[in-house]
Amino acid sequence: MAMISEWLKIDEERVVQGLQEAGQRLDSIEGEVALDFSSVRRLDATALKAMEEFAGIADDKSVRVVLRAVHVAVYKVLKLVKLTSRFSFVN
Repeated sequence: MAMISEWLKIDEERVVQGLQEAGQRLDSIEGEVALDFSSVRRLDATALKAMEEFAGIADDKSVRVVLRAVHVAVYKVLKLVKLTSRFSFVN
């Protein structure tokens, strides 16, 4: 299987909507998808639920999810709720 990578920017004001849109696009992605989190400085409970659902969809479709430019505070929240193992992280 060829490695196809798609980059999607996630906006802090629309994290849930961005993740839902990215989840819908996973049908056409093979390999990996990279989500740019550089503008996201915090996650609320709804966004965390959307992250968990997105990770599940990606797992089902065997798509690797890479989170790019994740702020330390966001990483700590993901670590606290045990979601870090479901993603790869790059700067």
